[in-house]
Amino acid sequence: MAGTVLVTGGSGYIGGEIVRQLLAKGWTVHTTVRSLSSEARVRPLLGGTPETLKVFAADLTGDAGWAEAAAGCSHVCHVASPLPAEAPKHENDLIVPARDGALRALKAAKEAGAWRFVMTSSAAAIAYGHGKGQHRFTEADWTNLDGPGVYPYVKSKTIAEGSARDWVATQGGDMEFATVNPTLVLGPLASPDFSTSLEAVKQLLSGALPGCPNIGFGVVDVRAVADMHVRVLEAPGMKGERFICSGPFLWMREVAQILKEELGPEARKVPTRNLPSWLVRIAALFNPVIRQVISELDNTREMDASHAKAVLGWEARPPRETIVATARSLIAFGIVKV
Repeated sequence: MAGTVLVTGGSGYIGGEIVRQLLAKGWTVHTTVRSLSSEARVRPLLGGTPETLKVFAADLTGDAGWAEAAAGCSHVCHVASPLPAEAPKHENDLIVPARDGALRALKAAKEAGAWRFVMTSSAAAIAYGHGKGQHRFTEADWTNLDGPGVYPYVKSKTIAEGSARDWVATQGGDMEFATVNPTLVLGPLASPDFSTSLEAVKQLLSGALPGCPNIGFGVVDVRAVADMHVRVLEAPGMKGERFICSGPFLWMREVAQILKEELGPEARKVPTRNLPSWLVRIAALFNPVIRQVISELDNTREMDASHAKAVLGWEARPPRETIVATARSLIAFGIVKV
């Protein structure tokens, strides 16, 4: 099945890969960028032709451009959402654009007559605020916004998904709405435009960390994330669906070990010793990247992706392949000097 689909945030890491996969399957794609001044840079990265790929200017924080972008689309894939490298000055700097942008995309989709809406949410909307320890999560779980360790990005993704589901329930009519909820997205880059989700591998490769903090995450390849979005766009009966998109949970020391084994001399700066958590808390006072994820220390969050496998036939890529592809991209584009 192929039709006309709006993919928001087509210049981004995940959005760009979704656009490339949809074009390869014969879809006509509309995509949004914040300014048309970036169109000349984005088009060669996405492929397609002026007939199969149309670029529109639309911002999460304003109404302009959304109706034009959605016009003629039967499907919408809403990917655009803020993902900062550092904590914002105020949590609403993330929450408001994430929530309001999703609602703008939904309203534009309904007005255009689109009947399938797929939203990129996050494991952040599922697996936080439940306290320290070892947890296993399914799509039935939701982040507890009043719980511990719920930092602004987590709030923004949880509130955005919840607000979107509420809007669809009251105003969506017959629109089929579903979410894809990825964990940490790694994998190859298409350009030097660095994605914040790759920060952990960048920090390891560059030697910015003296050791490996006891932090872990589910790892999923950007190509597999895009593949799941395409499957949800195309599969029948997606109304109300929610899909965890994750490979296995890995500790940072395991990621470091893979880099050491696969990259040889290029991984010479990668640390292998563990950092005690008390020392990481001190380091967080000076490193804004560590500061944002300090609540991740000593937590195991296993994400059960069996629902996506059963319903969509989706499979995660091997994490070793994903981690190596991430590192090689960071080195090839000069983002990390080794």
